[in-house]
Amino acid sequence: MNVKLSKGIPHLFLFAYVFIVLYPLFFLLNTSFKKNLQIDSDPWGLPEPFTLNNYTYSLSNSKIGIYFSNSLFISIVSTLATLGLSICIAYAITRMKYPFLSKYVYAILLLSLLIPSPSLLIPLYRMVNWLGIYNTPLGLIIPYTTFGIPLTVFVISAFLKSVPKELEEAGVLEGLSVYGLLGRIILPLTLPTLVTVFILNYLGNWNEYVLANLFLSNDNLRTLPVAVVSFFNKYNTNYGALCSSVMISITPIILIYSVLQKKIIEGVMAGSVKG
Repeated sequence: MNVKLSKGIPHLFLFAYVFIVLYPLFFLLNTSFKKNLQIDSDPWGLPEPFTLNNYTYSLSNSKIGIYFSNSLFISIVSTLATLGLSICIAYAITRMKYPFLSKYVYAILLLSLLIPSPSLLIPLYRMVNWLGIYNTPLGLIIPYTTFGIPLTVFVISAFLKSVPKELEEAGVLEGLSVYGLLGRIILPLTLPTLVTVFILNYLGNWNEYVLANLFLSNDNLRTLPVAVVSFFNKYNTNYGALCSSVMISITPIILIYSVLQKKIIEGVMAGSVKG
């Protein structure tokens, strides 16, 4: 009996942890299907009646669709740019014969991970204004791409160090150029890692608020995190519409992670074992 009890206690803690993590999401989803009167009178109960009016209101009386497409475009473009630049940098660092320069560049990238991003807001703001890209999608795409490169290079480099160089030597014998080696050998091998860093960068770009609020003042260019906050300020008594707009903003993230969670684990484990 004591053995069964000792085995069951960890499961109880696990269930409690899962409940604590998931309940706020359930509460948000549950509230989004309620009328405002029930939210005030019975915030913890189930919807009575169940209604989709909050979602209809959010989609028809606000620019959620525009904000959604803005976030989607900026997040995807900046994430793809980060991956493209990072894999080239990582390949150059780990494979090309510039040992001093490679170590210098790698050290700078690692050092940049220690710099808190809020300390860069003022120089970033001045640079964005100087480049003339304030209040344009590029005003977010360029900073997002730049901020994502150090960690992405670090992860890809760690994996490339475990890839046997004999594969590339065989490719050279077949007449492949550097770009051929990168495109036909390195990219297929690093696909699990690339999926992982793509998701991590995409999630960070999708949820980013500070830069989006600072560099985009045009209402038609705003991203979802900024729009949700402004929606709350404007409709602070309509909690049903607020919860529905938040659910719309987090649904793509939940779907992406649910579908690609195995790829994330594969990418994390990819460079952990020398092969």
